[in-house]
Amino acid sequence: MAKPKLRESDLYEPVKDFLEGQDYEVKGEVGDCDVVARRDAEEPVVVELKTGFTLPLVFQGIRRQGITDSVYLAVAAPEAASALWRRHRRDILKLCRRLGLGLITARPGKAPLVEVLLDPVPYRPRKDKRRRGLLLREFARRVGDPNRGGTAGRAIVTAYRQDALRCASFLQESGPAKAASIKSETGVGRAPRILQRDVYGWFQRVARGTYALTPVGSRALDTYADVVTMLRR
Repeated sequence: MAKPKLRESDLYEPVKDFLEGQDYEVKGEVGDCDVVARRDAEEPVVVELKTGFTLPLVFQGIRRQGITDSVYLAVAAPEAASALWRRHRRDILKLCRRLGLGLITARPGKAPLVEVLLDPVPYRPRKDKRRRGLLLREFARRVGDPNRGGTAGRAIVTAYRQDALRCASFLQESGPAKAASIKSETGVGRAPRILQRDVYGWFQRVARGTYALTPVGSRALDTYADVVTMLRR
């Protein structure tokens, strides 16, 4: 026999019991709020209930922040939760943390009934200095603006790809050449490494330290002809 479908109202009792265990007075469906809790003269706590984590639930939580800073989203515990929750739990926690929303899971009829995953606190992001450095270094190295933001199609033109295109363009014009010559003539300091690694399959070693352009490399020069023209300028 199939289990009865979980309803939002099924989450109310475990959430209410949990808050009452923290000495709150709890009432359901006050104004637009699913759950409102008061404890002495403290700021009210508002909890919005949904069987699964959804964007409308987030919108509800944001609206309730106009009433109080203590806003929690409550969803069904993982085994009864949506596929979205199971796939994106870490991202959901990160989103709630950034929005200053608390997050609760509730498991009707089983212990532990309620687990607080996040409390609503102001978000103060910790900057990743390494990622910031990589971003700014790529920005500085990239010549011009070869990519249209938000579009898909050909591969993104990174500073590394631009250097590889410089090497490929030189080989197309000169024929096979030594890595040292390619480095000197193109001004690409990392040319030997680019040729040796051959990330894109554009280069072929034909003798010790000497490289030629592959058919794949020739086609890439056609694909990125606009970028090559800009680099030559």
